[in-house]
Amino acid sequence: MELAKVRWGMIGCGDVTEVKSGPAFQKAANSELVAVMRRTGKLAEDYAKRHLVRKWYDGADALINDPEVDAIYIATPPSSHKEYTIKAAKAGKPVYVEKPMALDFAECNEMIATCKAAGVPLYVAYYRRAQPKFIKIKELLESKEIGEVRFVSTTHYQKAAEDLRNSQSPPWRIQPELSGGGLFFDLGCHTLDILDFILGPIKDVQGFASNQAGYYRAEDIVTGTYQFESGVHGVGSWCFSAYEDVDINEIIGSTGKIIFSTFGQSPVLLTTERGTEKWDFPALQHVHQPLVERIVADLTMGFSQVPSTGVTGARTTWVMDQLVKSFRS
Repeated sequence: MELAKVRWGMIGCGDVTEVKSGPAFQKAANSELVAVMRRTGKLAEDYAKRHLVRKWYDGADALINDPEVDAIYIATPPSSHKEYTIKAAKAGKPVYVEKPMALDFAECNEMIATCKAAGVPLYVAYYRRAQPKFIKIKELLESKEIGEVRFVSTTHYQKAAEDLRNSQSPPWRIQPELSGGGLFFDLGCHTLDILDFILGPIKDVQGFASNQAGYYRAEDIVTGTYQFESGVHGVGSWCFSAYEDVDINEIIGSTGKIIFSTFGQSPVLLTTERGTEKWDFPALQHVHQPLVERIVADLTMGFSQVPSTGVTGARTTWVMDQLVKSFRS
């Protein structure tokens, strides 16, 4: 599928679309955001006017079937990702869907199968895969800067936000029927996906999940171990009711180590017998833009360089499913 220009339709106009993603569709070459949809029409109209988008809708079907829309960006909670992906695919339109890809691995597989049958590409918004920081880490590993990789360790914990503490109207991110789980699904997925990107697929997983603080129904702590297809081992801990905020990943090799954060602006550190080197990466204004640019290039020029697809996104969902399996049951 090769288009002269990709005209995007966006389903969902929430916070993530204001700066992180929405403007990227306007700023990428050969790309334009031509229509937006939100169930509350006035909010869709407001978004369209503020972002200079020509059309707005209060129904997804109308946007998907608009002949001036070439591709669909789905920016809703995961509970509707499968529905909208399948509708877009059956309309013959490529799909770029937010993360996590769906409520569970089974839904991911349905989305992949439908897009394959329709002959349309399926991309997932694990945008870090296209950012310079994580590409650099991948390059360091591929050039054997730390020798043979032995294991990776993730430690991610943070304070419980006030709006999550026994709220009568909890945000969708901690409602499992809308998000798939708690903040682990919203945040932990980014780290697990980056580990898949830089170290390859995970093949075996063991995990525990619990609700320790009792502020909401979903899990608020997850710990796990995993083994990658390459033989690398991994261990991770995510806690969302701790006393401070910490975000650190360590990749240990036979001749050195790499330390980096998933979300923070701390430098990437490489330590070997030569000493410690560091690389700083400025914050991106529109974090989706590097990945959107690759997707547009794929759709307009046939480049096959999009690092985040339905297949890779589904792998991350599968890992999360295994880590919280005991809590769900």
